[in-house]
Amino acid sequence: MKMLSAAFVAILVLLGFPASADDSAAVAQAQGAAKSWLALTDGGKNGQSWDEAASLFKAAVTKADWEKALRNVRAPLGALKARKVKSATFTRAIPGGPDGEYVVIQFESQFENKAAAIETVTPMRDKDGAWRVSGYYVK
Repeated sequence: MKMLSAAFVAILVLLGFPASADDSAAVAQAQGAAKSWLALTDGGKNGQSWDEAASLFKAAVTKADWEKALRNVRAPLGALKARKVKSATFTRAIPGGPDGEYVVIQFESQFENKAAAIETVTPMRDKDGAWRVSGYYVK
């Protein structure tokens, strides 16, 4: 019986299930923050998306540089047609970033000019306890 329990836990870890109820709550909160933030980028509110981003994000890129980069990346894709969560993983460490609480979320997205894209959004728990986006990548 112990072997079965250990195997089950190992399978859950491999499948990326959160380790605790607290992690599950964090994932849900982070997904809400990511979706709200993405709504700003979808609406062309690039400056406001910077304003609403995590302090780590704002320390890494200026508002003007972010607005320019987002225009260059998102404008060619056209309008968003659909987006759904592909995966969401809670972690306490990300490459190149300080230890903290992060959720790496991948969305399967469809745009007017790109039928299949993967958007990776990484919200983090900011210094004030709120979940804010600390990274965005579209492929």
